[in-house]
Amino acid sequence: MKKVFYMGTLLFSVGLLAAGCGNNTDSSDNESAAGKTTLDFWSFWGSGARQEVIEEIIADFNASQDEIEVKYSYQPWGDIWTKSLSAITAGNPPDVIVQDINSVAQRAEAQQATDLSEYVEAGFSDEFYPQLWETVEYEDKPYAVPFNTDTQVIFYNKQIFEEAGIGEEDLPQTWEELETVAHQLDIKDGDDFERIGFYPLWNLGADVWALNADEGMSWFDDQENVTIDTDNKVDALDWILEWQDYYGQDTINRLEAEFGSGVADPFISGLVAMRAQNINYYSSLMENAPEDFDFGVIQIPEKETGSGHWSWGGGFVLEVPQGAKDPEASYEFIKYLSTPEVQEKFGEKSFDIMANKTANENLVNNSNLDEKGQMIYQMADENFSNTVITPVPLTAPDYNSLVNEQIDQILLGNKSPADGLADAQQAVEDLVEQNK
Repeated sequence: MKKVFYMGTLLFSVGLLAAGCGNNTDSSDNESAAGKTTLDFWSFWGSGARQEVIEEIIADFNASQDEIEVKYSYQPWGDIWTKSLSAITAGNPPDVIVQDINSVAQRAEAQQATDLSEYVEAGFSDEFYPQLWETVEYEDKPYAVPFNTDTQVIFYNKQIFEEAGIGEEDLPQTWEELETVAHQLDIKDGDDFERIGFYPLWNLGADVWALNADEGMSWFDDQENVTIDTDNKVDALDWILEWQDYYGQDTINRLEAEFGSGVADPFISGLVAMRAQNINYYSSLMENAPEDFDFGVIQIPEKETGSGHWSWGGGFVLEVPQGAKDPEASYEFIKYLSTPEVQEKFGEKSFDIMANKTANENLVNNSNLDEKGQMIYQMADENFSNTVITPVPLTAPDYNSLVNEQIDQILLGNKSPADGLADAQQAVEDLVEQNK
């Protein structure tokens, strides 16, 4: 297989990256004046609660021992991938970096990440959710440590539900019930919709609904066979088209134009009564919603009773880039960030699902969280057992663009779901064959 360098979901050959930019940390700076090993830690947490808590955690670590000093370097989202790749190529990488969870194997295969197997103690992997730990292994060796993850759920406006006479016992559990409830919550003025109960593609991709419909099986099965063109996934795209036809593309476009952030968030403003979101959307509601804004959270409804409330999650890992000056010291910092206490502290501020299982269990009853915050973690704990992580197969590095091209054609009405997914299946199978 050709060796390639990985950046996000794109692959670049070494020849495209000459000297590049480094992290401005000369190797001689790795030892501080006080005799400590100095580590440069990169992440994209540059504002809000995440920045505050990670800086506090780093300060705690630096004060907890006298051998390692961690310096924090914020890198803007997007830039961090190109800068880290350039730094690795130049032989001057950061010592620890936050990276995408779904592409660990690509970086390991491209020799951009350090094999951590000589540092990871026996039983360490048991502290993490198994589907997370699986993403960090390449050829049965760990090249990263999971840090945080997420899961997709549906937030609903309790006031709107109450006004419509929809009680807790009527919350939708299946796709059919979701349609029924959503249309009860719609408001029309003549032919124009002034409020929409729910639209499946607002903040949730067709891929998630396809996974939900196919009992948790994504575009690949657990043996990395291509599973795009299945009856359940065709049903999912047909179902999405029914919603699109019901509301009309003009209505969808008009309302999307009103979407904004803060109080203009369509869920906060009441433009939509239910909104699919990452579960840590709660942090945005805390910051922007009025004090009397009341909401609940439900799992993504199942296609039909018994098929499962399947959801999708992404997340991030901690890596030691290839060429880091002191991988053992880097791993010591990573291990600290992975402890239940530190993970709980980060989760308390971010409302991420933390990779450490004990931390999440503790957050359900965390006394520093209010009732709503504890409810969020209770739902996260419940939902994560049905949450699928989708690492990118080594043989299909850019499959998403091939699938999304066909989904776009389906949603534009240029292809039927059956034809579009069949074409996507063939295109991805061809990609896999090319990369074997």
